[in-house]
Amino acid sequence: MITLIKVIVESVRQALQELFGNKLRTFLSLLGITIGIFCIIGVQAAVDSLEDNVRGSFEKLGSDIVYVNRYSWMSDPSNWWKYRKRPAPTFGDYEVVKTKIKNADLVAFHVDLGDRTVKYKSNSIERAELTGVSYEYSEMFNLPFEKGRYFSSSEYFYGANKIIIGYQVAEELFGTIEPIGKKIKIRGKSYDVIGVIEKAGDDLINIKDYDDALFVPYEHAKTLANLKAKNFWGSTVSIKAAEGIDIEDLKDEATGILRAYRKLKPKEETNFSLNELTMLSSVLDSFFGVLNMAGLFIGIFAIIVGMFSVANIMFVSVKERTNIIGIKKALGAKRYIILLEFLIESIILCILGGIMGLILVYGIINILSAAIGFEMVLSNNNIFLGVIISVVVGIISGVIPAWQAARMDPVVAIRK
Repeated sequence: MITLIKVIVESVRQALQELFGNKLRTFLSLLGITIGIFCIIGVQAAVDSLEDNVRGSFEKLGSDIVYVNRYSWMSDPSNWWKYRKRPAPTFGDYEVVKTKIKNADLVAFHVDLGDRTVKYKSNSIERAELTGVSYEYSEMFNLPFEKGRYFSSSEYFYGANKIIIGYQVAEELFGTIEPIGKKIKIRGKSYDVIGVIEKAGDDLINIKDYDDALFVPYEHAKTLANLKAKNFWGSTVSIKAAEGIDIEDLKDEATGILRAYRKLKPKEETNFSLNELTMLSSVLDSFFGVLNMAGLFIGIFAIIVGMFSVANIMFVSVKERTNIIGIKKALGAKRYIILLEFLIESIILCILGGIMGLILVYGIINILSAAIGFEMVLSNNNIFLGVIISVVVGIISGVIPAWQAARMDPVVAIRK
């Protein structure tokens, strides 16, 4: 054990001596390792940050929620006309599912009423997204409130002129004025503001972006539009699975209830779609897998160049220390000691190159994060991966020179 520690210490000393004794040669040789680690870990860090951001946005949909829609999230565009002819999910669908389903914890309904112009005194906002929601909507999606509250049961059931607005709507209409309790107008109708939703995060894909949202009770929404019209695309029934219930069991039960309610015959095709988060996750897995492979291939070429460069350093190092190797072997040094000495030196050099690459990645992602407003992170897993790759490259680069040094005849080596 003591011998091994001495070999490691000596190898580190010689690696640093090689680094500082031949700065330019070592730098140029390690540049390939640095660029390779930068490419692999840089792309990995970027893809991981992008994936975390996108998946975090998708998580707002809820992994245990089934969505009843007219169309499938994975539908082929060529089937558009088929989905166009389907009836949109209705409040009746919501009520029958809510009444009969046993494997669900919550059932909610919402319908998009389109973009509206909102006014407060002389201020106005165009294209705010008005949505009519059922009483369970807030609990279903954990609606995050900056201030205020959700609809009370009486406000909901009596269709009161109460409204919940998004952060951006509140900021543009009221500025520094307290919005709760103020009246706003939509198409001549007055609404009391009772809640403001928190500002949305910096997600690249905001599945649930409430910044420009307006929410009214469904019972009031019925007075704003003909929600029984077949051309209403934006209605959704959301069904949250009870604890311990498999999502497939929930879908099977919901399918049976809705087919019976819609009076579909056994051989008739189901005229609605049940969507869930895993449908999107499978697409994301493939997409991010391709991005990771692209970064890996780019990095591998740079790593190979760096590998040959480090091997060249090690061959030169063996040649320069041939006499010393002969003396060590003459004094009783075993082959594995000489082998380890040069192998560890190669690994140390590659780790130094890898650290340079990681520092470069860290600097670049911080600059990009500040420039584009999208948070990118160099995770501990990626740092660990970079070090492991450096170690493996060091072993591969140094094994042949180290083996050459270990096999030297001591007498011949001393004479040289």
